[in-house]
Amino acid sequence: MAEINLTLIQTFYLVARHGSYSAASRELNLSYQSAANHVRRLEQVMNERLVESDQGAKKIRLTPRGVALYNLLHPELEIMLERLALVVTSQRPVLRIGLPQAIFYYLMPSVLAAFHARFPSVELIAYERDTSLAELVKNGSLDVCINERFFGDPVVPQSLLGTYHLNLVYPRIWGPPPRPVDIPEWSRGRPMVTYEPGQTLRNMAMDFLAKGGGQTEASTSASGSSSVKKCVESGLGFAIIPAWCVEPEDADLAQVKIDVLPPVKVYFGQALFMAKNVYVQALHEQCRLSLVGSALEAS
Repeated sequence: MAEINLTLIQTFYLVARHGSYSAASRELNLSYQSAANHVRRLEQVMNERLVESDQGAKKIRLTPRGVALYNLLHPELEIMLERLALVVTSQRPVLRIGLPQAIFYYLMPSVLAAFHARFPSVELIAYERDTSLAELVKNGSLDVCINERFFGDPVVPQSLLGTYHLNLVYPRIWGPPPRPVDIPEWSRGRPMVTYEPGQTLRNMAMDFLAKGGGQTEASTSASGSSSVKKCVESGLGFAIIPAWCVEPEDADLAQVKIDVLPPVKVYFGQALFMAKNVYVQALHEQCRLSLVGSALEAS
């Protein structure tokens, strides 16, 4: 397979976009001849003619193969070049993290505070979502993911951070708590607040209740645990959410640890090529230091 040369590809792209070597050479701060030589070298690499021009003509024409290559590059190459320009200009590293809203809202502030104390120049961008994280890492949209799903994908290696239990949470005025094994029967006929379809914790809660003959239809669905918990506080129903979502000051809520369910595993994953990145390694270590032994149980 021929080695990809970004310089040659960028020159061809600009020649094709502007329709001339002279315009491309001005934008790249190259000589006319250098721009033309870049295109010729790319043609040699690809073993195909990409550009045609008449002697003395100011404009070029793309061959069918040149048109196909330009359409393949546009607009992704332009977006990539703009992003690279921003990175080079700002000289500020960025780490993009995908994770469920609840993990970010309840668990990550302490992690981020400690990380920023060590790396104040690094911008951490959080994308709060539960689904499609593996694909987002694989296509380059994310660098890191922290979530409850194990992908089993060698391109997105994951390591187990720790585990947590799910709790039944309901308005305290509903009365005394049921035993964990009686929760499915207790839930029957009661309004249920849960997560949007497709989210991991919704599926786990529904499976648990269904196997015991309990409630399997939601009256209200929300995107994250903070929203689900707020609905329960408002009396809209009961929910099954992570134990660390309920805090000591939540006096109006009753909760029951569902110890008949296996603990939920939380994984730290990253793009394969980012595994040795110093910021990724530091974030992974800080997650262990800040979360394991407090919000998460050791694996």
